[in-house]
Amino acid sequence: MAFTFYWYPGCGTCRKAKKWLDEHGIEYEPIHIVEHPPGREELENMYRKSGLPLKKWFNTSGMRYRQLRLKERIERASEDEMLDWLASDSMLLKRPILTDGERVTVGFHEEEYRKIWGTGTEMS
Repeated sequence: MAFTFYWYPGCGTCRKAKKWLDEHGIEYEPIHIVEHPPGREELENMYRKSGLPLKKWFNTSGMRYRQLRLKERIERASEDEMLDWLASDSMLLKRPILTDGERVTVGFHEEEYRKIWGTGTEMS
């Protein structure tokens, strides 16, 4: 099973997720989310598979989110507008994003990783 791990090396949450994946023997392709961001179509596909509200895909603590005043704008925004924003600036994306092509997680919560991705031993 091939995993894709979108991350930003300067992000502490991303480093924690990477450490968890490494410790559990889960192989993945790391992709620097700023240098190689997912395109709009890929983002939309991952969003739909995640089952999460699109608002959960935004890095609400990021400087770019605040600069664009998205907190005020997001409530009135259409799904297309939000996807366009996310695709236009990878720093707006909550990270890391981990996917196996069917399942997707956004952000890192150890319990969620354990529940969705297992410990690594089940995947052998």
